[in-house]
Amino acid sequence: MVGAGARELIVAEYRITGLSPTVIAELVAEVGPLWHELHQARLTSRPRQRAVGAGAKHKFVFIDRLLATLVSLRHGTTHDVLACWFGVDRSTITRAIGEVRPLLAQRGCTVARGIRLRTLAEVIEYLSAGGTGIIDGTEVRVRRPAAGRKDRDKFVSGKTKQNAVKSMVLTDAEGRVLFCSPVRPGSCADITQARQLGLAQLLADGPFLEVLADAGYQGMGAQTGGRVLTPPHRKFKKNAPAWYEERHEQQRKAHTSRRIRVEHGIAHLKNWRALARHLGRREHMSDIVQAIAALLSHQQTATLDHGLRA
Repeated sequence: MVGAGARELIVAEYRITGLSPTVIAELVAEVGPLWHELHQARLTSRPRQRAVGAGAKHKFVFIDRLLATLVSLRHGTTHDVLACWFGVDRSTITRAIGEVRPLLAQRGCTVARGIRLRTLAEVIEYLSAGGTGIIDGTEVRVRRPAAGRKDRDKFVSGKTKQNAVKSMVLTDAEGRVLFCSPVRPGSCADITQARQLGLAQLLADGPFLEVLADAGYQGMGAQTGGRVLTPPHRKFKKNAPAWYEERHEQQRKAHTSRRIRVEHGIAHLKNWRALARHLGRREHMSDIVQAIAALLSHQQTATLDHGLRA
């Protein structure tokens, strides 16, 4: 078991988990009861040969399970290393992360104290108050599916020519993460993923707001009544007048300078090594992406609140 001193060091050192001690304390207070409730439900749902409360007690307490999950997400640490660090078996670490990670993913993105955005509809409603949204797709490299598996080539990205999964990221005008979608195979186009998530329908049926996007989303502007703004089309492919080249470049740079904030938000997500390259099961990627988005947004909100109070 990890000692109390080592546990305090993990909590206190920002570089280990990427979260402040205050945020970790809030996670323990919020996620801990949920985990204990699910744990007790699993115990009572299965047939028992002993009385309730009998038998060996697990020594891997919830705070250690949470810290192991945070270290795994932040640094991509293997379960073998975490097992040696926390003094338990590798299977215990795997089971603990598998239990805590979905609870973190279900929390949603924090935009203010007590306000969470869990669905795309809630994000659109939040932005309709006067905010500007920015969308983009991000890819995470994954292991190549086994030979002979059906739809093996679906994971090959047309952009990077590597096996990957893709998630749609939506931030506000400041680059704060508001939503990360469940992942799709890397061959899925950005605009196709947005349509499958229902973004075009939500924007078309909702109040007018501005959503900035890159050229991969061209076509959604017409479907959403001009709510999705993409880089300007190039009308002259050959022999364009000099004045048109200059104006087109100015418009393109103006759009890019506004949209660049989503790249900053994605960069903050990729600081968590679990999203740099994933060597585990692809089935867990949706929970990993959404758990990291929830943790990052919580830390960003806590940092902003602290700065305002200061």
